[in-house]
Amino acid sequence: MPVTYNYKKIKATFENIDRDIVKDERIVVDTIDDKTQERIIRQVEEEYQLCYPFNEAKRAVMLARLKLYNNQKRDQSTVGDPLMFTVFNTIHASLYTDRLGVAWKGRGGSGDEEIEENLNQLSEFDYDVTGKDELDYYWNWDAEFFGRGLVLQMGFDRSPGVMAPVSELIDAVTFIRDPRAKSVNGNMQGKGAMRFGGWEVGATYYELKGLPGYFNIGSLRKEKHIQSLMDEARQARDEAQNRTTFDPSEEALGKYNNYEFTLLNWFTTIRGERYLVTLGNMRTAIVRLVKIPYNSGKRWPMQDRAFYPMSNDWDGVSIPDLTEDKQRAKAVLLNLGLISAKNDALGQYLYDQTRIKNKNDLNFKNNKFIGVDGRVDNAMIPVQKSTVHQYVNMIMDILDTSAQRATATPEIQQGIPSETQRTLGELNLVSSKVDTRYSMSAKIYGWSERRYWLQWYMQYKLHFKDKIDKKIVRIQGALAPKFREFTRENIISFVDPDLKVESLVVSEATRVREQQGFSQFASFAIQDPENNRRYIMKHMAKLNGMNKEQINMMFPPTVDEMQATDENDELNASKLPKISVQDNHQEHIEVHNKANQTPEMVAHIRAHKKLMVIKRDRPDLFPPAESPVQAPTGQASAGASASGAQPGGNAQASAS
Repeated sequence: MPVTYNYKKIKATFENIDRDIVKDERIVVDTIDDKTQERIIRQVEEEYQLCYPFNEAKRAVMLARLKLYNNQKRDQSTVGDPLMFTVFNTIHASLYTDRLGVAWKGRGGSGDEEIEENLNQLSEFDYDVTGKDELDYYWNWDAEFFGRGLVLQMGFDRSPGVMAPVSELIDAVTFIRDPRAKSVNGNMQGKGAMRFGGWEVGATYYELKGLPGYFNIGSLRKEKHIQSLMDEARQARDEAQNRTTFDPSEEALGKYNNYEFTLLNWFTTIRGERYLVTLGNMRTAIVRLVKIPYNSGKRWPMQDRAFYPMSNDWDGVSIPDLTEDKQRAKAVLLNLGLISAKNDALGQYLYDQTRIKNKNDLNFKNNKFIGVDGRVDNAMIPVQKSTVHQYVNMIMDILDTSAQRATATPEIQQGIPSETQRTLGELNLVSSKVDTRYSMSAKIYGWSERRYWLQWYMQYKLHFKDKIDKKIVRIQGALAPKFREFTRENIISFVDPDLKVESLVVSEATRVREQQGFSQFASFAIQDPENNRRYIMKHMAKLNGMNKEQINMMFPPTVDEMQATDENDELNASKLPKISVQDNHQEHIEVHNKANQTPEMVAHIRAHKKLMVIKRDRPDLFPPAESPVQAPTGQASAGASASGAQPGGNAQASAS
């Protein structure tokens, strides 16, 4: 149940705001008094008034471009050119289809290899559970159309079957930010990060009531915002789609009958600590105040994705920046040509009134005969008029080519056969250069993808409780799907793991190239009996795309590998396990290298190496290994009796 606080009865100092944080999705607070509340509201209002005019000109341009992308309200007698839509969706389809792969890498500590494998499986599972594929579509769309897309990562969904971090796409056209900001979180040192910024959202009373962290929602009033970011964006989209705006009808709804309140979510820093403040009643009342716990409050829990970023600039370059003017020019020329064609079909004419007596004879009709006095020549001639310039087609081609060059989307990339006959070599060269341009954009997307998954890991680290939370993950096994239960110790390591993000197209091409090169080398290396043939074959299986489970089924761990794995637990606990003369020292050393770098681990590996040298120099000290297959006791006794029954010489030879 949300709590309504009486600010007049509660005393708190400004420094005690840091107690107003969300823990276990509940507000834990002796909340703030009226004076402190007014200070926060005044601070947010000052920051808002700085951001709003700075962002307004750019927002107006972005909203106007929505009509160019899909203008359903245009004059029905004219036609529009789909240049922006064609180029945009060609690039969008290519970058969306090329999914970015995620690979977690442990830092080499105890158990990191298992946690690494668990995180790879968990991230793959959460990709489907949280609808990351759909989020990527709209996240890419915003980045390509507005220059920068924004995703908020706060909270944790504990509902059955989910138990995963929450991500939310923020409408980039409603977001206003610090004029000094170069990106959301700046560089590794935080330089260039925004000091403040926010966006508007709409919610009903009962939606707010069901969300954690909100209070005082009963004080929200029904009122019309004069400069609402959300309403302006909604109206622009309605006009582009030829819809009727519903704002006047919205005001007729009751306050508790699904009326949508307009709220402002605002990131800001209060006394050195970062907060998310939610304001209502036209930014005059606080309904949520949450301290940002992520990464010790040094980074905002928001990821920004840029399309063509520019150095030291937030906005960068978007696809409409490169195609808007060309689409407008093509549309003007196209409609002029259409008007000229209509004029040719329905022209104006001069006729001789002395020879054509009846004007109705000039109306067109099939199989009609018109009588005139005298000769029929020169009775009527067309009116000379201006025609479309002969260079119109050339200008339209230049505009189209210019857009293709700027965005690396030639006709062949759009699925259109090239009008110019080109050789196969030329087409392959064009395709390779297009892939180069697109792969650069995919790498740039990889920056935000990496930050997204690192924040995903941080959300698990903050919200997934030890000895309380459990998550069932479906894993596609080598033979059939299987389900595994994860607890905190299975996915959270002592030292945070590293993360590698790479385009699947690029990673697949790299794997194929490495496979081809390694195959040639392995064919020679495997012929030497001194080489580690087992490792060569396992690495070849990995380069062929097999996962760890499939490789383990093809090459089951040997007894020495399993024994060495158990001994690693003793080495990690600073204990020295015993070494048997029958050990396969090479396999033990290979497995022990995965243990923690302790003095015991180093000493144990040195002991194995020493025994290998002694075994080489003094093989007589090492008894031969016993045969793994022994005859049953009854058969051995029978054989011994049979041997003893023979003459003495044979019996002695048998005994020897």
